Amino acid sequence: MSDTAQRNESEPAAKTSADEQRKAAMKRGGGDPGTRGRTTIADGVVEKIAGLAARDVLGVHAMGSGMSRTFGAVRDRVPGGTKSVSRGVKAEVGEVQTAIDLEIVVDYGVSISDVARDVRENVISAVERMTGLEVVEVNIAVSDVKLPDEEDDDSESRLQ
Repeated sequence: MSDTAQRNESEPAAKTSADEQRKAAMKRGGGDPGTRGRTTIADGVVEKIAGLAARDVLGVHAMGSGMSRTFGAVRDRVPGGTKSVSRGVKAEVGEVQTAIDLEIVVDYGVSISDVARDVRENVISAVERMTGLEVVEVNIAVSDVKLPDEEDDDSESRLQ
């Protein structure tokens, strides 16, 4: 019984000691180490996340207008060039919120309203999860419908 009594008496002392250490650390450093400093997220980061999330939705054929897809296809074929995942995406990023504009091409036969809803859900989920920013709006402009018998704008036959 004396061992139990000693353990119970020492536990509050250990807890008090930990509380005192935490208070001392907060006085020294100004709070939780995870909140010290500032994190800024560039517009391009949000645009890449949103572009990839939008492309993952079934029914989205491409991103951007016809002209931007054509120029992008040429740029993609230049040696050393990289594929632009943010084509058709514009983001405005503030300190805690962001707004995103998307321009998409949908496949023929899909419900545009369903695709738009799925794109919004996927983009908002990905951006908020990865950045911690609140997405206040995702505006979607459907610029074209890809017909089954049409060639892609970025096919090699058009560029030659």
